[in-house]
Amino acid sequence: MRITVTVDGTRYTDEVEPRTLLVHHLRERLGKVSTVVGCDTSNCGACTVHLDGQSVKACSVLAVQADGSEVTTIEGLARDGELHPVQRAFQDNHALQCGFCTPGMIMQSLDLLSDNPDPDDEAVREGLEGNLCRCTGYQNIVRAVREAAQHMRPGAGPKAEQRGESTAATATAPSPSTAGGVE
Repeated sequence: MRITVTVDGTRYTDEVEPRTLLVHHLRERLGKVSTVVGCDTSNCGACTVHLDGQSVKACSVLAVQADGSEVTTIEGLARDGELHPVQRAFQDNHALQCGFCTPGMIMQSLDLLSDNPDPDDEAVREGLEGNLCRCTGYQNIVRAVREAAQHMRPGAGPKAEQRGESTAATATAPSPSTAGGVE
């Protein structure tokens, strides 16, 4: 089946098997290897991306369901060499250890902050439910999200920069030999 999807501001058109999961399409065909495969059952949240502005677990969405949509991955957040405020806050607050859950945590944090720009600790913990970390104990993650919220408040920068939005370019999906492989 032929699909067209805009990923991190670039439009891709590709043939996919109807059963291909979005996470596998992103990684194996488009080279977006920072969107990780954790559990393949939507329990861990490591594969969280934004689909038309809402966080979804990419292992629970078929690539064909994303046809005509915009997808933002962790790789699409930084702009001009500058980390997104949530990425920077995770780094500054040591909100990662092994880093496996980090892409999903950051993408879910963005969704949380778009709904609640000033969450307390309890709201952060509730908003990140379904995204599991086995290393950090979550306190530094909560601290990072709250710090990012401060930097993303009105007056802290343009909304498009805060959410990692950009204008779309057009490309075809790389062939499997140039997609960068699976890590």
